[in-house]
Amino acid sequence: MQPLFLVLLISQTAPAYDARETPAADDALLPANARQWDSAGEVAWGPAPYRTRFRALWNAHGLHLRFDAEDDAPWFTMTERDDPLWEEEVVEIFLDPTGDGRYVEVEVNPAGVVCDLRRLGPGEAGTDEIPVPSGVMDRGFDVEGIEAGVVRGPGRWTTTLFLPWSGLGRDGALEPGVAMRFNLFRIERPGGPEAPADGAVFAAWSPTGNPSFHVPAAFRRLILAP
Repeated sequence: MQPLFLVLLISQTAPAYDARETPAADDALLPANARQWDSAGEVAWGPAPYRTRFRALWNAHGLHLRFDAEDDAPWFTMTERDDPLWEEEVVEIFLDPTGDGRYVEVEVNPAGVVCDLRRLGPGEAGTDEIPVPSGVMDRGFDVEGIEAGVVRGPGRWTTTLFLPWSGLGRDGALEPGVAMRFNLFRIERPGGPEAPADGAVFAAWSPTGNPSFHVPAAFRRLILAP
């Protein structure tokens, strides 16, 4: 069975996402049941039964992210930071925090393992089997101070992330109205570790127009809202 690529023409009027400011402490939003998540706006994408929902909040210290991934049988084999998690099941964010095109890529698998790196330039389209670019990337880059939590429950898994502004290269105070370009992704492999390519789903929140996720032209704006 061939992989399913959810790609459409790139919208010229792609909407933005407003991440609301929160007074919560930096570690208060790592639990998935933290009540502050109720105040965050939500976007969703992907096919049933593999819908993914995303929420974000921010404060003076960093960006708080949450992914809720519908999945009856999440799986993983990789357990070390910076393993090539895209070869299995992940949720992902690409974020250009400084506006210079060197966007940060952060992936989390159902075990809470993190892969973080930085893209130094535009990638190239991937193959039908592996929609990843052959462009330049900095595998040694880490988002210093990153924290992640995962909760696995019936029919879904949820990951929360805290990305410090300092780890993203944003120095100085941030205020409402600041915008950064970003995109969101999900890789689902219902064939399991025995057949990870069978029926694989590669779902982009903002469609990229080709099998690669690495299309900065498809990025939308993440706005730091009051």
